[in-house]
Amino acid sequence: MPSSALVDHDRERDAIAQNWRAQALLDENPGGNPPARGGLTTRNPSPLKGGGPREPIRAWLRRKPEHARSHGSVQRAMNDGAIDIERLHWSFALRDLPHGPGGGIVLAVDVTPWPRPDADTSDQRTFCHTYGRAEGAHEMIPGWAYSIVAALTSGPTSWTAPLDARRLRPGDHVQQSTAGQPRSVVTRLVALGRWKEGDTPIRIVADCGYDGPYLAHQLADLPVEVCVRMRGDRVLYRDPPANGGVGPQGGRPRRHGTRFEFHTPATWEDPLHETEHDLDKYGHMRVRCFARLHVQLNRQTIWGHHPEPELPLIPGTVLRLDVERLPSGGTPKPLWLWWSRNEPDTTLADTIWSCFLRRFDLEHTFRYWKQQLGWTRPRLREAAAADRWTALVMAVYTQLRLARPLAEDLKRPWERPLPVERLTPNRVRRGFRQVRRSLPILTKPAKPSRPGPGRPPGRRNKHKHPVYAVGNALLEDTKRTDEPTSERPTP
Repeated sequence: MPSSALVDHDRERDAIAQNWRAQALLDENPGGNPPARGGLTTRNPSPLKGGGPREPIRAWLRRKPEHARSHGSVQRAMNDGAIDIERLHWSFALRDLPHGPGGGIVLAVDVTPWPRPDADTSDQRTFCHTYGRAEGAHEMIPGWAYSIVAALTSGPTSWTAPLDARRLRPGDHVQQSTAGQPRSVVTRLVALGRWKEGDTPIRIVADCGYDGPYLAHQLADLPVEVCVRMRGDRVLYRDPPANGGVGPQGGRPRRHGTRFEFHTPATWEDPLHETEHDLDKYGHMRVRCFARLHVQLNRQTIWGHHPEPELPLIPGTVLRLDVERLPSGGTPKPLWLWWSRNEPDTTLADTIWSCFLRRFDLEHTFRYWKQQLGWTRPRLREAAAADRWTALVMAVYTQLRLARPLAEDLKRPWERPLPVERLTPNRVRRGFRQVRRSLPILTKPAKPSRPGPGRPPGRRNKHKHPVYAVGNALLEDTKRTDEPTSERPTP
C-alpha cells in the first residue's frame, strides 16, 4: 500500500505517523523510479521563513530514515496505484469499535471539503461549503466534498473511529447519498456481529443540513435511531384529532394537527419530560421533551422522488436544550433536536442529547486530518487519486488510534502526563516511532537509479489536460455540469 506524508517538518519535530505512511505507501513501487517534474509540494510555515517559498516533498523525505524511495514513485503511486476501498471499509468495522453514551454504537455523519479552487484540469469538482476563509464568511469553494461516517466515544475526547468515506460527485443529492452511506455502514456492523439482536439501537446523529425524517424513513428497516439538529425557525405539527377533524357535514380527514412553532412558546403546551443538569462547560442546562411531532413534507424537496401519492407522516420527539453559557463565551441559543423515537423516558432523552454533543468530536478529526496528517496538502489532479489518498489517511488515523496502548507518552516539558485512554492523537504520534520499529518491514530494498532528464527547458507542454467546469452536488437530474471545455482561463 503506497503512502507519503506531507507535514511541516520545522513545526512537527517527530512526524511519527507520516514516516509509517511514507514507507507503507511506497511499497507499490519498490524499484525507486526517477523523480517526476512538479508534483506534491508543501508550504513551509516556519517562523524563520515566515511562510516562504514552496518546498518539494522530496527535500523533506530525505531527512527521514524510513523513506528510501524517490519523489516520482510517490507521485505515480497516488495516480496509478490501486486500493480496494470497499475491503478497507470492512476492515475498519472489524477493529476495536468504540461505544457512545448509553453503551450503544453512535455514528456521526458529516461532510468536509477538500478545496481545489485553482484545479481547472481536475474533473468531478463540486461547490463545497466553507466557513472562515474570508473574515468568518460562508463561501462556496470549488473542490471535492467527502461524506464521512465515524463512530463516537462516550467521554470528552478528540478521537473518533472513521468507518466510511464517500466523495460527492456532480449530480449527487446530498440527502440520498447520506441515506445510502449509513445503510452500508450499519449493514457491515450487523454482518460482522458488532450489533446483535437485543442490543441498543445504533444511533445516527447529524447536523441541521440533513433531513432527519427522510433518514428515518429510508433506514426504517434497520435497527437505527436518527437524531438531527433543527433550525430555530422550524414549524412542526402534532397528530390530528381522533376523528380526523371531520365535522358533521363530512369532508376529508385532517392529516396534521395543531402547529408547534419553535419560536412561539405559546404553541408548545406542557412537555412530556423536563430535566435539569449542571455541567462544567455549559453551566445550568434545562432539557424539555415534546413527543409525537412531525414535519409537513412537500415534494419540492427530496420527497419529490417518493413513489406513493401520499407523503408519509413520520412523528418523532423534539428536544429543546437551554444552557447558561458557552465555552467560547458567546451568547447561548436554544438547541432543537429531532429524534425518530416516540415517547421516550427521561433516561433515554438524556442519552440522546449526550450522543449529539459527542458529534462535535468529528470536527476535531477533520482538523487533525488536514493540519497534521496532510489530507488536503497534495495537489492531485485526478479525483480517483484523491480517493486513494483519503483511504490512506483514514488507515493511518485508525492505526494511531489502535496504537494508543503501545505508544509511549513523549510529552513536552510544559504538558501534563496523561493516562493511556486519554492520550491525544498528537501525543500518540510522537511515540509511534518506537512502535513502528517492532513492526515488520513491508517494502523491498530500494534500487539505485538516476533522475530522468524531464522536459527540456524552453519547450512548451504539448499534452495539455482538458479544463473542466465545476459541477453541482445538489442536482436533481443525472446531467453532469463538469463536462470538459476547450477554453482555458486567461492567465
